[in-house]
Amino acid sequence: MPSTLPIPSTLPIPSPRLPALSLTLLKATALEIAILAGHLFLYPSGLTQERLLAAPAPAPRPGTASAPTPTSASTSTSTSTTSQDAPPEEAPLNAPAAPAAASLVAPRLPVEAPQAHPPVVLLHGFIDNRSVFVLLRRNLAQHGRQQVMSLNYSPLTCDIRTAADLLGRHIEEICERAGSEQVDIVGHSLGGLIARYYAQRLGGDRRVRTLVTLGTPHAGTRVVPLANAHPIVRQMRPGSPVIEELALPAPGCRTQFVSFWSDLDRVMDPLETACLRHPDLTVQNVQVSGIGHLALPVHPAVATGIRQALDAATTDTATLDNRTGGLTVA
Repeated sequence: MPSTLPIPSTLPIPSPRLPALSLTLLKATALEIAILAGHLFLYPSGLTQERLLAAPAPAPRPGTASAPTPTSASTSTSTSTTSQDAPPEEAPLNAPAAPAAASLVAPRLPVEAPQAHPPVVLLHGFIDNRSVFVLLRRNLAQHGRQQVMSLNYSPLTCDIRTAADLLGRHIEEICERAGSEQVDIVGHSLGGLIARYYAQRLGGDRRVRTLVTLGTPHAGTRVVPLANAHPIVRQMRPGSPVIEELALPAPGCRTQFVSFWSDLDRVMDPLETACLRHPDLTVQNVQVSGIGHLALPVHPAVATGIRQALDAATTDTATLDNRTGGLTVA
């Protein structure tokens, strides 16, 4: 039996669910507009790239003096500055790997204990950037996830397979620099599809412990037919070669998948395309009620569900097999 991720079927939300679908849709649409306005304001801040974690310092050679050990106070100050004030910059997802000498300029984040959480990698959606994860990143950091990185990929990316291969190179570097064997990934929309291709088709299950997708068209989406002019949009259509590849057998895939999908997500056509259905994958599909596509990486209730999914993978205590939970946020 595959291992399960025990996520509660319902998370407590203070406001009651609206009875009329029209009112719920109106409220969700207003929230989408507000989020879009805020995201457009923050978008320029996400154009700059973050640096990857700095590689561990080499051990001193025998007979040479080692650098003085910092005091606990200075260590605490350094950690606070790194994790809260200015996240380290990373190379863009579509950029070549930096030379070894240049890669050491990033400040080193504290290496977590063996039983602590692995690094979390955030991957944005189509024509977007890392600014979409400002609130989620803060939420994760406030609950003990200090190694959280956002990777940007170019809006000119034209092939999911190529983007997945480049993602794999960055994951290898992140694992090396963080001193971790695995990472967790949270991917919004297209970002989830790129990460899934890496984990399922390129052997990335060795590195990706848990992949959480938010509004990802796992079976392809038919929305906005005129957007077919962009090659990566054509790859997200039902029946495309990429979608067909992801439907192929994937025996032994070790990554655990958690897919959040919303009943008011107008980017998913049909809505159920954001559910991940594959007989060889360990999957939990979590239906979100009351919010749209843009709210998935922003809403605090979804952030709570993401944390629970990642924590469940850490405890690794029960089993699920394509089980569907529920999350009401309206």
